Amino acid sequence: MSKTVYPNPFISQRADPHIWRHSDGHYYFIASVPEYDRLEIRRAATLEGLAEVRPRVVWRKHSGGPMSALIWAPELHYINGNWYIYFAAAPSDKIVKGLFQHRMFVLECSDADPLSGKWQEKGRIATPLDSFSLDGTHFAHNGKNYYLWAQKDPAIEGNSNLYLAEMSNPWTLKSAPVMISKPEFAWEKVGFAVNEGPAVINGYDKIFVTYSASATDENYCMGMLWADIEGDITDPAQWQKSPTPVFKTQADNRQFGPGHNSFTQNEKGEDVLVYHARNYTEIQGDPLYDPNRHTRLKVIDWDDDGVPVFGEPPADNH
Repeated sequence: MSKTVYPNPFISQRADPHIWRHSDGHYYFIASVPEYDRLEIRRAATLEGLAEVRPRVVWRKHSGGPMSALIWAPELHYINGNWYIYFAAAPSDKIVKGLFQHRMFVLECSDADPLSGKWQEKGRIATPLDSFSLDGTHFAHNGKNYYLWAQKDPAIEGNSNLYLAEMSNPWTLKSAPVMISKPEFAWEKVGFAVNEGPAVINGYDKIFVTYSASATDENYCMGMLWADIEGDITDPAQWQKSPTPVFKTQADNRQFGPGHNSFTQNEKGEDVLVYHARNYTEIQGDPLYDPNRHTRLKVIDWDDDGVPVFGEPPADNH
């Protein structure tokens, strides 16, 4: 059976894309919009159909306060019968001591339909460090719920590291966070020393975490961590790290800065990498304000050892 090839770009001007395949078979899409001012959801009966449907705005930034600027990297999850959106927001677009001022927040919807249902603000996800934090994701593992995110530790050089904690509910951490990765290789520190945008996928006997590194221009790329699926994932010593990127710029295909990914499965059961990338490098000003990070899809392979193989970002095909 030949692998599915998707039209790319899949959805234009949507960065940090996240796709949730629900138990009813529908697909839900959420991502950062170029204006960084709202949260919108798309739903379709097929994965490819997400590109054709209109989004529904479910929340807008506040006029002031901690959720009033730079709404970044939302993710939609269904946990214990309710819908949740994790996202990061800042009180302004000002950079202080080299960093934006983001913190992490949660919305909850108890209605069956997250597009028409009422969303309630559950507040900020508090972590022991009150510092720049973003890109939270949720996953269930061996009967427990976990939160995985990126955060600045003032004692560690760089912009952000990756942290993991068990959750007592979808908006509260239960265990002390542990750091499972920090920027240490040269390819993680081009422009900025960054580990961010984590995503989880299970293999046969390992749990994998992909993440994004370096500045958000053509140097942006994906790294990967893994641990034994039966081990204690809250023990940092259990995590191993690829010394090289697993997905990066492919200039011949004119695909630059691929990253901030999520995973889903298509109707055939293939594992699909959901990510953003640009098709040019000529960016005016701060790359974060260039709107043309487009959502893209790519079916991934698995090698004989049960390790995901990402290959190269394919060229635009339409």
